[in-house]
Amino acid sequence: LTKVGARLASLRAELTVIDEQAMYLDDDAADAELRAIVSESDRDGYHARSEGGHAAAMQRHRAKVVEEIGRLERRQDDLLDRMAR
Repeated sequence: LTKVGARLASLRAELTVIDEQAMYLDDDAADAELRAIVSESDRDGYHARSEGGHAAAMQRHRAKVVEEIGRLERRQDDLLDRMAR
């Protein structure tokens, strides 16, 4: 139970950092996409795809962390139920 609680605290702290980073990555991706549309250059198009890829990767990582938090919360609930019996 202690290990699960510690891991949950760690993942929640990580999620806070991920959310902050994702906000900036999403903004950068949107800016790069707009620059690519306006400039119509291959270089800016590549940059926009690259930035979009980074933002998407961060969102996938966030989803995995959220999933793991949910799994650990269920595990913690199960352990607490066992202790209450």
